[in-house]
Amino acid sequence: MIVDTTTTYTPPADLEGVRTRALQVGIAGLVVCAVGFVVARDHFFRAWLVGFLLWLGVAMGSLGLMMIQHLSGGSWGVFRRIFEASSRTIPLLAVLFIPVLLGMGTLYPWTHTDHVAADEIMRHKAPYLNVPFFVGRAVFYFVGWSVIALLLSKWSKRQDDGEMAVNLRIQRLSGFGLVFYALTMTFAGIDWIMSINPHWYSTLFGFLMLGGQGLSALAFTIITSRFLSQRAPMQELLKPHHFHDLGKLSLAFVMLWAYFNFSQFLLTYAANLIEELPYFLARTDGGWQYLAIFLVLFHFFVPFFMLLSRDNKRASTRLVVIACWILLVRYVDIYMLVSPEFAVSGANLHLVEGEQTSRFFVHWLDVAAPAAIGGLWVWMFTAQLAQRPLLAFRDPYLHEALQSSGGH
Repeated sequence: MIVDTTTTYTPPADLEGVRTRALQVGIAGLVVCAVGFVVARDHFFRAWLVGFLLWLGVAMGSLGLMMIQHLSGGSWGVFRRIFEASSRTIPLLAVLFIPVLLGMGTLYPWTHTDHVAADEIMRHKAPYLNVPFFVGRAVFYFVGWSVIALLLSKWSKRQDDGEMAVNLRIQRLSGFGLVFYALTMTFAGIDWIMSINPHWYSTLFGFLMLGGQGLSALAFTIITSRFLSQRAPMQELLKPHHFHDLGKLSLAFVMLWAYFNFSQFLLTYAANLIEELPYFLARTDGGWQYLAIFLVLFHFFVPFFMLLSRDNKRASTRLVVIACWILLVRYVDIYMLVSPEFAVSGANLHLVEGEQTSRFFVHWLDVAAPAAIGGLWVWMFTAQLAQRPLLAFRDPYLHEALQSSGGH
């Protein structure tokens, strides 16, 4: 495989069609969400938070993977443009976070002074869990993530123009950025998910956030790479061993997700603390136990055994099906983190008991919200992807990586 540096690697023309359809889906989803905001406002905020966290995971996981690639090199650097385009959507996600801020009174009990006054634990946590500090932290997170993503993209463009002096700058920022990403995403997970139940805490929750986001980003990268591999100019460049690399990374993150979740459950079971038990009790009763079993089977066991196959990892057609499934179960996983906390007042997932059967009903906002956010996000992503050549052919690791895989 020869990388031709005279080729511009211009994105395919039909990427514009994908962008248009994504915008249509996003607008349609927003219209439905607007109706939901009027007729089922509390439910709208919960559904929006779940959808937002799903697509934030794709963008932030891509940012993390991009920084790891800058530091480690590797043949998966051919996907760098996808990571860069995904990370440049973070400013859009900052705007899409506004409904979460508007719904704080619905989502977070510590925003109500009467609840705080009547609860000793919330009173102790009030210096951290209060509205001004919550909003300030969110602004800090998004500004920091956006600056890192945009600087790395800016310097990547300078690298394309032949300014190789930026290579060291890119690596240094990536090293700092990984630490910043890990710390801020841990606190963001505490703020946006864990504080829904202010009595609960988990020292492993940050790792769960990072592992899930890495898996979401890899799944989306597989889907996008499959689309590009069917069209010029990447048709001649993306080969089975590139998808094999993505498949191996996905397998690693599937195992990482299972390890962190099992460790959290085991530590909680062993400690048997009153502050930690209600979180798991809420998810093992009232019908939620079936969703927990679903996640064990289909978020871990099924992808794990499917990705063990070398043939499945090298065949992009099969791998993209696995990736689509992973994105679906990532949504279910985030849904499981959020929705059971509202079971008393009417959870997103309702268990209806019949004489002999039990059935789950999902509210229409649980589909509309991720569709609205996802449509707008993909619209922005495709716009960003179209702005740069699809191959960073002046990446200092690229040629060596291709050569190690049989290229020149």
